[in-house]
Amino acid sequence: MFTGIIEELGTVITAGSRLAVRCNTVMSDLTEGASIAVNGVCLTAVDLRPDSFSADLAPETLRRSNLGELRAGSRVNLERPLLPTSRLSGHIVQGHVDGTGEFVALDALGEDNWWLRIRVPAELDPFLVFKGSIAIDGISLTIAALDADVLSVTIIPHTYRNTTLAGYRAGSRVNLECDVLAKHVEKLLRKVDVREGLSVEKLREEGF
Repeated sequence: MFTGIIEELGTVITAGSRLAVRCNTVMSDLTEGASIAVNGVCLTAVDLRPDSFSADLAPETLRRSNLGELRAGSRVNLERPLLPTSRLSGHIVQGHVDGTGEFVALDALGEDNWWLRIRVPAELDPFLVFKGSIAIDGISLTIAALDADVLSVTIIPHTYRNTTLAGYRAGSRVNLECDVLAKHVEKLLRKVDVREGLSVEKLREEGF
């Protein structure tokens, strides 16, 4: 489990089904077989070196995320799993990408703040709400606007400087993970006849 607070920008050494990433901060306590989020995708770290780790990418991972588009020299967002003693500064991020969105634009707002717009696939729309949480390439962000199939978020100076967002171009694919709570609620509402109303008893019957 992750929080969407990026710890370090890594640099891809080799890409493909075996991804190798050069980094420093996250290596301090990374162990063989441990989880690590790369652009918001939970991977298993192997072949640990003093300044790098590798991870094997399954066909499903390559299909559902943007990791298959990485090349040597690409920058990636890195985050280690949450410790039980850590503050939950972002939101609950599982590292299970729901799909990819299309980078539309990153417009300057002044004072190094930015307005990011992402086009999202229709199947993710039920999980997106104004002021709700979303992870974009592993970054915990708050939805500031929803306009048809485009969501917008505000990017503060720290996020702009310490993540991959500054390097995207129009049309780039970004990994999207919707709030897990929104996914559970949406499934519950599909199972419940809303004409009956939603009560504590009905929630208990459905296992909540």
